Amino acid sequence: MVSMTPYVNFSSASSKNIGNPRPIYKNLCFVSVLFAFVVGLLLGIFLPLVYFRSSSNSTSLLPPINETSEIRSVFMSNSFSAKNLSEINSYPTVSFVENFKAVEEEKDGKLIRNGIYWGDLVEKSLPEGYKEKKHALWRNYVDKAVAVKMETGCGRMQNRLVVFQDGLKGCVRYRQNTDQIQGELFSFYLAQILKLPNLAPSTVSIVDLKSPLWSNVRNEIASAQWNSNRAIVLTQFISDLGTANIPDVFRPTERHLNKFDVLNMTKNEVREAVDLTRTLVELAQWSDLIIFDYLTANLDRIVNNLYNYQWNANIMDAPAHNLAKKSDGDLLVFLDNESGLLHGYRLLKKYEVYHSVLLENLCVFRKQTADVIRELRTRGDVGRLLRERFETQNSAAIKDILPSLPEKSVKVLNERIEKVYAQISKCESIYSDDGNA
Repeated sequence: MVSMTPYVNFSSASSKNIGNPRPIYKNLCFVSVLFAFVVGLLLGIFLPLVYFRSSSNSTSLLPPINETSEIRSVFMSNSFSAKNLSEINSYPTVSFVENFKAVEEEKDGKLIRNGIYWGDLVEKSLPEGYKEKKHALWRNYVDKAVAVKMETGCGRMQNRLVVFQDGLKGCVRYRQNTDQIQGELFSFYLAQILKLPNLAPSTVSIVDLKSPLWSNVRNEIASAQWNSNRAIVLTQFISDLGTANIPDVFRPTERHLNKFDVLNMTKNEVREAVDLTRTLVELAQWSDLIIFDYLTANLDRIVNNLYNYQWNANIMDAPAHNLAKKSDGDLLVFLDNESGLLHGYRLLKKYEVYHSVLLENLCVFRKQTADVIRELRTRGDVGRLLRERFETQNSAAIKDILPSLPEKSVKVLNERIEKVYAQISKCESIYSDDGNA
């Protein structure tokens, strides 16, 4: 016989033994939940306030956000690499700017003036080069010169080195294409308008076997396969020319020049003052070269290196194409400008990116060059100035053979003057010490 355990109603038993506690437990639970909610709410409000207040106090010595952003954007717009940016951000920007201002005050503006111009020390150290007087002397000399010898040299196959009866020498540029003779000549005239002293004196002549200039070298002319009645450019021969390399600040890993770069150069305590000055004198001439080559769209100099860099990374270590340096001084000589203003303009669609890359990252200029650019931009008369030089410096016989600069080239040149002006204005707004350089 199985004994059965009686069923017990625990609910009933509890009610009988303990009473009915449900209202008390319900109130306690509600109070507990309300308390937890209030505490959590208070913590959620006050903790962030305390954190942000302490964070604000700890950063009060840093420069304002807009100032830091402005300086950082300066470097980014000047092709700084990520490595350069991390180095800049590793110390306060304000200290960097103050250090530069201290150096500027100490040097009394001798290196950089108004934040974007080469200072007095650099300007006074620039080589004299070739100016209007020397150009006029060469033109007058060629008008009366007599060639006694002609031999290979001066670059391309049909170019020749000419020796005159008094021993002076000249380089003759002969081309089948009239555009290249025009490009050489009008690039030379533009350099004169810009007051650049870096182009050797040049003039135009005609291959005329009956003239005193050419009559003694008939056989050499025949050997060179020159045609009679062709325009040539005759440039004064410059001896003691050496190679010129692209400065580090214009290599692909850097490719920028502004007042902060000049400051970095002054920090090298090992470098002697004379060496630093010579470096800056060369860079000042490079600043003119970048503007000149941009205006003319010269393909045969730095653009040549930049374009070929995609296939040969070592090409930037090679000497710059068609650029030389006087061995007895610091003068840079801008050679072979025949692609300027005509041939280079026809190829802008392909090469404009290479023309622009150096100009857009250049923020130190010669004051004289910047002033000429402003004047040309305001007056818009560069075409007239070029034609006036062509008309006044050449004979009627030359003008019958060689056309003036086409209007479409003048139009492109004015557009490029506008872009150079815009670059100078941009640099003023970023780097100028007083905002009004």
